[in-house]
Amino acid sequence: METLSRRTVTDPTGRPVLSYVEGTRAGRPYADLAEVLGPGAVEVILREMPGWVVSGDEDLGRRLLAAGGRLLRHAHVLSRDLRADPAPPEWAETGYGVVACDAIPAAEVFPAWRAAYPPEHPDHNAGGDTAALELDLAPMLAGESYGPLLPCGGLLLRDDGVAAGVLVADLNGEPPFGGPWILDVFRDPRPRYAGLGAVMLRRALALATLHGLPALGLAVTDGNQARRVYERLGFRRVLSSITVIVPG
Repeated sequence: METLSRRTVTDPTGRPVLSYVEGTRAGRPYADLAEVLGPGAVEVILREMPGWVVSGDEDLGRRLLAAGGRLLRHAHVLSRDLRADPAPPEWAETGYGVVACDAIPAAEVFPAWRAAYPPEHPDHNAGGDTAALELDLAPMLAGESYGPLLPCGGLLLRDDGVAAGVLVADLNGEPPFGGPWILDVFRDPRPRYAGLGAVMLRRALALATLHGLPALGLAVTDGNQARRVYERLGFRRVLSSITVIVPG
C-alpha cells in the first residue's frame, strides 16, 4: 500500500513549523493531516497558502477560523481494528437482498441517498439534484472519486428499490488514516427502513474481516447522530479535525 509522504513548511528563519500531506480538495490545493511543528504555523499558512484547504487538529482549525478562514468540515476519524477486534462472521448475513455498488445505475440509487441527507443534516449537499448526482454520487459509485470500491460494501434492496448502502474504498496510506475506508453510509429515512444502515455496516465489517482487511475507517461530521451507531459497532475515535479554506 502506498505510503503518504509529508511536506514541511518553514518560517522565514528556516525553522520547520508545519507538515502536511499534499492533495486537492474542492478544486483547491489541500494540506491534509496538517501537523504544527513549531510557533508561527498559522502565520505561515496565512501568508504562504491563501486559498488552500487545510485540515488539522481542532486547535489549528479554530485558530485559522479566527483569522478569517471558512469552515468546510468539523469531523472525527473513527476506526475499528479488525485484527485486534474482528467482526463476527454472522454479521455478513443481512436477511435482505444485497447487490454490488455498481450493479444498479446511480440514478436509481440517488433517491435513497439524497433523502438520507435532508437540509437539516450536517452533511446535506446544498447543490441541486443534478449536480449532486453527476458530481458526487455517480463518480463515487463508479470508483472514480477515491478509487475502486471494495466488495465488502453494497446496496440493500427493499420494495423493488435501494433502501440503504455502504460504500467502501481503499485509500492511500495505512490505517487508521488510510487503507480500507467507508466513504458513505446511507439509508432511506422512512421509518420502515430504520436500522438498515447498521445492518449494512455490520455486513461490511464482517466481510472486511473475512477478506483479511486490517481495519475499517471512516470520518463522521461533528453533530451527526450516526456517530453513536458507529461507536456501538466498535469504531473508536482516533482524531478530530477541522477543515478550513484559508482566507486570501
